Amino acid sequence: MMPRRQCVKAVLAALGALTAGRRGRLHAAPPGITMPEDVPMRTVDFETRGLDGWTTVAGQWAVEEMVGAPSGRKVLVQRATQYEFNVIVAPGSHADVEVSMQFKPIAGREDASGGIIFRFTAGKYYVVRANALEDNLRLYYYDRGRRQIATARVKAPALGQWHTLRLVAVGDHMQAWLNGTLELDHHDSRFKAGRVGLWTKADSVTAFDDLTIRGKTAAG
Repeated sequence: MMPRRQCVKAVLAALGALTAGRRGRLHAAPPGITMPEDVPMRTVDFETRGLDGWTTVAGQWAVEEMVGAPSGRKVLVQRATQYEFNVIVAPGSHADVEVSMQFKPIAGREDASGGIIFRFTAGKYYVVRANALEDNLRLYYYDRGRRQIATARVKAPALGQWHTLRLVAVGDHMQAWLNGTLELDHHDSRFKAGRVGLWTKADSVTAFDDLTIRGKTAAG
């Protein structure tokens, strides 16, 4: 028969393993949501079409040549520094949508960020953004003011380097990836459909490239 001390140690070890297993399951990454395979994908080509059909809401957005661009030679750059938020939206409206883009924070003392806007309608929208000056990835909604609804601690994306941001929104379920890692998983139902766009804040000078949009066209 096992001595009492060894028996107690064995029980404690088993309880510890069980607790660790439960903790691991509680903190395990949720499964990624996906769009149906038959949903069309649109690649935004800044090389040939520029900003045809886009709408600038605020900021100074222009297509520029840039050495080291992820694809081709031209990228979209936002250079205004006097606005609170800099927003540009692409043509087309979507409800369920998957958006991926690459961004390079170039400069900014107050902010050095890049973000994806989705479900933009009449000036209201969601935005998921990463900031080279902060170690977080955040999801906001905007309706005459910005409100944070989810956040995750991440390694701040380095200035002067390209990073990948991806967003999937299906119904009220939203997930966001930074550099290939799922960081945000949230539910919110206030906005149903709208346009996709790009975003920076304050004095951020940021370049964008390799924008892809997968989603069925929505009315409006």
